Amino acid sequence: MLLGKVVGTVVASRKEEELVGFKFLLVKEVSTDLKETGSSVVAADAVGAGIGELVMYAQGSSARQTSLTKDRPVDAVIMAIVDSFDVDGELKYEKYSAT
Repeated sequence: MLLGKVVGTVVASRKEEELVGFKFLLVKEVSTDLKETGSSVVAADAVGAGIGELVMYAQGSSARQTSLTKDRPVDAVIMAIVDSFDVDGELKYEKYSAT
């Protein structure tokens, strides 16, 4: 699994029948200090994520392991919206912080 920030949406009016109904989001990978790494991916959204949210996503065969994406032609899936995380006991991100 990877950490990423949702930076955009992708609309495809014509697509493979197995993908009809999917919401696609553009995700930029981020490091543990929340800096964008430059890498981005179009991911199927399995959890209702939105622009600006920090998410966990998977690529490759792992992307086809959610109930939504099982046996579908996807190479990346957003499978969680991050509430918080810490590194070595130091809080690095908290979604609902007062700051």
